[in-house]
Amino acid sequence: MSSSSSSMAFRFPPCAIPRPSSVGSATTLVPLLRPWRRSGTQMERRLSPVAATPFDLSPPPIDHDLAESMVGAGAKVSDDGVVESYDNDDEALDAADNGLAVVDLSHFGRIRVSGEDRVSFLQNQTTANFECLNEGEGCDTVFVTPTARTIDIGYAWIMKNAITLVVSPVTCQSITEMLTKYIFFADKVEITDITKQTSFFVLLGPKSNQVMEHLNLKDLDGQPYGSHKHYSINGMPVTAGVGNLVSEEGYSILTSPAAATTVWDILFSHGAIPMGANAWERLRILRGRPAPGKELTKEYNVLEAGLWNSISLDKGCYKGQETISRLITYDGVKQSLWGVHLDAPAKPESPILVEGKKVGKLTSCTSTREPGYFGLGYIKRQAASEGSTVLVGDDIAGRVVNLPYLAKQRPLGKK
Repeated sequence: MSSSSSSMAFRFPPCAIPRPSSVGSATTLVPLLRPWRRSGTQMERRLSPVAATPFDLSPPPIDHDLAESMVGAGAKVSDDGVVESYDNDDEALDAADNGLAVVDLSHFGRIRVSGEDRVSFLQNQTTANFECLNEGEGCDTVFVTPTARTIDIGYAWIMKNAITLVVSPVTCQSITEMLTKYIFFADKVEITDITKQTSFFVLLGPKSNQVMEHLNLKDLDGQPYGSHKHYSINGMPVTAGVGNLVSEEGYSILTSPAAATTVWDILFSHGAIPMGANAWERLRILRGRPAPGKELTKEYNVLEAGLWNSISLDKGCYKGQETISRLITYDGVKQSLWGVHLDAPAKPESPILVEGKKVGKLTSCTSTREPGYFGLGYIKRQAASEGSTVLVGDDIAGRVVNLPYLAKQRPLGKK
């Protein structure tokens, strides 16, 4: 078989990213969540339909008190304003698995890509197929180097007049600068960092659907990952979407800063357990979502990271596509990202050994709720598989396991 026919055998079907049959637009009549009021001993919520309005990207008011609400809930806040912990990390992790947890990820980057050419621009600059997505849909996309080495995963929402990208706090500035650099003279594209002008929360846990139903937002239940709709809370715009960065379940909520306190208080009143950044990092590792500077670096390509759902080979040329096509055609992926249950804590960068030979490297490590430790690491393809015993560092025993986040990725040829 020729190389060209081999390539065809491995190509993605057109528009591989799933799409919902219908998604509301920014002008759809949606419920207005008015302030809670107490009637007897019961909390009541009054709803009325209004048309959602575009985001007001003005700075928050002087009396903005989201931080005050969080500190009142026990938040420990870093000097740069990130809620590190509520001194409840294990409880919050349990809620993410069995109940309802909420995380303020407002320190994560939000980038707004607008202008007539925004779709074709991102089509060329990232790995996902934006041209097969409609307003109200979304996807993950990967920012890569020209040789398909990983930079970051972007969680994208296709809105009426812009595409909103959520990225890591450590890459937001560099990605904004990189995208701006690739705007040519005739391109009708604008790149805006809206991180400080918006707030971003995620809901985790099996009870997420229940709270969305209580808030009269149940129309997102059952929609594909990335689907989102616009709502209004007390006349202020809120966008809610399916997925929470670490899984396809749960929800993400984007608000103006003026609405953030109201949204947070409503979620808290429904029993959501607040989770800080430290517990979120533990959850990221336990779920297996790659992170910039750890699993996403210039050492690893996008296929080694296992990010198959974010890749298209049917959309024409884009940055990194030639390398990705060759890796698929010639089965050139040499290592894969795995989870490792560990008997003791291990330092990132520690070698992973099988029968005394180095077969990989640990990239992240954290403690588990039960006594024990868990890490992420890249391991050569033929060296280990699920259940294999490895040695990390000099003397730390480990067992290789699949990762929840990567388990739903669909490599070519697999259903």
